[in-house]
Amino acid sequence: MSNFGFTDLHLVNPYDVAFREARSAVKSQYVLEQAVVHADLAEALTGCSLVVGTTSLGHRELHTALHRLERGARMIRSNWTNPGGRVALLFGSEKFGLSNDDLSHCHWCLRIPTRDEHESMNLGQAVAVCLYELRRDSRAALRSHPAPQQAPAEDLERIASLLKELLEKSGYVNDRTRHSTELKLRRLTKRLQLNKHDAEIWLGMFRQILWKVNRPS
Repeated sequence: MSNFGFTDLHLVNPYDVAFREARSAVKSQYVLEQAVVHADLAEALTGCSLVVGTTSLGHRELHTALHRLERGARMIRSNWTNPGGRVALLFGSEKFGLSNDDLSHCHWCLRIPTRDEHESMNLGQAVAVCLYELRRDSRAALRSHPAPQQAPAEDLERIASLLKELLEKSGYVNDRTRHSTELKLRRLTKRLQLNKHDAEIWLGMFRQILWKVNRPS
């Protein structure tokens, strides 16, 4: 919940041994400490204008609309813009899910599109998937971070020059191919599209290699 910015946790008859003794909520212990415990579901839903249950398709006969998570999340987000639009997203126990009595409190239900052969999900994972979808913003995904500063031409020229010198000392370059090799190296370094930071690292490595090569034995 805390990962995705949700902090309002309400529980109905929780298993106290697991709930009160939880110690694994890294940086989110406050969610458990502030959680409100209720004796029954009706009390927990007080003040909610929309109650959405979560369920798999299974073989049960539902008496309410069932939407896939993607559509359900959009419907919930649209309710947030309404005055007093307090929404309850209801999860049942991991073993049994929501009962028919629980579902009778729901305006509609949503389901995570799991494969038919394995509909059951770990409760914590199901909560995380649903809350992620509620927070997901397709417009934000289109925003890009500023690209790193590209290496200037003079740095690329130095890289090509150092490479050429190393290749000459290794015997790879001869007088007949020297000019064509120089052109190939210049084109190669341009195609690498190095940013300024990476170019400085390559220059440092090539200088060190060349120093070792030139060092008297």
